Amino acid sequence: MDIAARLAQHRTLGSVPSAELAWLLSHGHLRHVEPGLFVSRKTELLETLVIVLSGHFSIYVDRGAGPRKVMEWGGGDVSGFLPYSRMTKPPGDAIVDEGADIFEIHREHFPEMIRECPTVTEALVHVMLDRARRFTSSDLQDEKMMSLGRLSAGLAHELNNPASAAARSARLLIDGLESLEAASRALGAARLSETQVAAIDSSSHSCRSAVPSALSPVELADREEAISTWLEDHRADPAAAAALVETELSIGDLDRLASVLDGDALNTTLKWMAADCSSRALATDIERAARRIHDLVAAVKRHTFMDRTDAPEPVDLTMSMNDSVALLLHKARRKSVGVTVNLEPTLPRVYAIGGDLNQVWTNLIDNALDAVGESGHVEIAADRHLDSVIVRVIDDGPGIPEAIRGQIFDQFFTTKAVGQGTGLGLNIVRELVRRNDGQIEVESRPGHTEFRVTLPVAADAAAVTK
Repeated sequence: MDIAARLAQHRTLGSVPSAELAWLLSHGHLRHVEPGLFVSRKTELLETLVIVLSGHFSIYVDRGAGPRKVMEWGGGDVSGFLPYSRMTKPPGDAIVDEGADIFEIHREHFPEMIRECPTVTEALVHVMLDRARRFTSSDLQDEKMMSLGRLSAGLAHELNNPASAAARSARLLIDGLESLEAASRALGAARLSETQVAAIDSSSHSCRSAVPSALSPVELADREEAISTWLEDHRADPAAAAALVETELSIGDLDRLASVLDGDALNTTLKWMAADCSSRALATDIERAARRIHDLVAAVKRHTFMDRTDAPEPVDLTMSMNDSVALLLHKARRKSVGVTVNLEPTLPRVYAIGGDLNQVWTNLIDNALDAVGESGHVEIAADRHLDSVIVRVIDDGPGIPEAIRGQIFDQFFTTKAVGQGTGLGLNIVRELVRRNDGQIEVESRPGHTEFRVTLPVAADAAAVTK
């Protein structure tokens, strides 16, 4: 079959007027590409429109985790450089999977093609828009996965601390319960009077309340020394001081206890109180660690919207931003970066896709943490302005050079080292903000870079003030 007949049967372009097909035939050339060879390479400029007559090839994009197929073409498709496209280089390498016959037209003929072949041009513009949507969808998914990967690394670290604390406290609690059991048996064998039991109940109540955390380490050391001295003066085991020091038990409480107990009865009672307080403190530590793990898992669940549909709904910005900050605090602590969150107390909800907004905050805060130096500062602020909410992510880093400020939202543009940035983050942020009817702006100078995201207030929240 000759090329003209094959073009006439092409799925995308075969239905255009015959005169336009004749123009294509007279301005292009046929090329056969064997399997394993390249149709185009990431490092090379796109120079030709590629009309696929037969065969199959795919484009593989590497976002830092190895090449991944993101799109493919077969007979009847169109690829390569397209009219009105702003793409100068492909995002990856296009490799032939099955020997392909392709008909190519050089971009130098495009002005004439646009003028002489309006139907072809219209079809190619639709192809370009569809390709852009598919690439954007793939980019968004890649960026989400990379973002989740970064969060997962931090989350593993954040979960490890309370998990380790819970395991350590549980081991100590097992030993502590044995000591408490032995002390309880000894106390039961002491045959105490009702007056003595009442005094123990009163003192143990103070023992079960934690000492105020406002005490400094020096004050705690002085308190432990005072309790230890009191125990020695009353011929009681001074080892109990370590368990009693972080409770509200005072020297006065001990004096009142000593007024009704003495000798072995007093020492047995103090050992029981120390074992009881120690066990309760360890149980509290386990509960606190478990609650921290629960809160982190809940933050991830809310952040990813794993149980929600990808549809707009009223979104609580306060929770959204606080979750994003919580999942990135490990990175801030690693660089000793201060993070301040200043949100208007009655911040209204916005109507948006919650997962989109979480992705926006994560990218902007993560970039801000990258931009600042050791002991730098990042501020996240939000307040209402008429029927909009303005969110600001501010850092005190060196700023964005004016020469590249206009490129930071461009696809694949990055100033980070190879392997550390994909150039997708801010481009995706802009797309997500636009998808939720918002706007994003940037202002930057040395010591102050501010990204401002403006989002419309949800209809029910807006109606409250009207």
